[in-house]
Amino acid sequence: MREKLNSYFSYVFEDELLDEIVQVGTYKKLRENELLVDLGDQIKGVPLLLNGAIKIVREDKKGEEMLLYFLERGDTCASSFASALSSGKCGIRAIAEKESEVIFLPVEKLDEWLVKYKSWRNFVIDSYNVRLNEMMETVDTLAFMKMDERLYKYLTDKAQIMRETSLNTTHQDIAYDLHTSRVVVSRLLKQLENEGKIKLYRNKIEILEF
Repeated sequence: MREKLNSYFSYVFEDELLDEIVQVGTYKKLRENELLVDLGDQIKGVPLLLNGAIKIVREDKKGEEMLLYFLERGDTCASSFASALSSGKCGIRAIAEKESEVIFLPVEKLDEWLVKYKSWRNFVIDSYNVRLNEMMETVDTLAFMKMDERLYKYLTDKAQIMRETSLNTTHQDIAYDLHTSRVVVSRLLKQLENEGKIKLYRNKIEILEF
């Protein structure tokens, strides 16, 4: 576990904190589409993402989902962190977008480390700032972007997170993430293909232009 932590977090945390994470953290490997945290869960551990990508979504009263943001290597879930510190129930759903590796950090250590380690304090504050900015960007996207612009931004953002120009996904999956209909997504994807920005295949989309 220490070797995996060192590959990224040796530049972020003190050696003493890394030692503690190894001692108290729980390593887990996630399959693609595996549920990490669900709505209403009582948070018992906060994930620290070693590699991979995690999709964070909200659900409305009708049970329909909307994508909020993605987590990538080096991230933690600020929403889970907030729920853990307040002893509240989780308000988001987290799903592995591809095979990922995480270390779950015990809730009882979160407060202690805020006082004990400056690097942990800075990491948590930075995580909140990043997530807040992403949430504001999501609101701006919904308020000011047309659906074709939202779709293209979604595809390019996801390609960057996945570090791949070919996305294995369906039109229905995209519709769920963007909170719209499959028919609308299919029509706009064809429009983007005609504009030379993407190439459509069966259950796969290749991004040609960023």
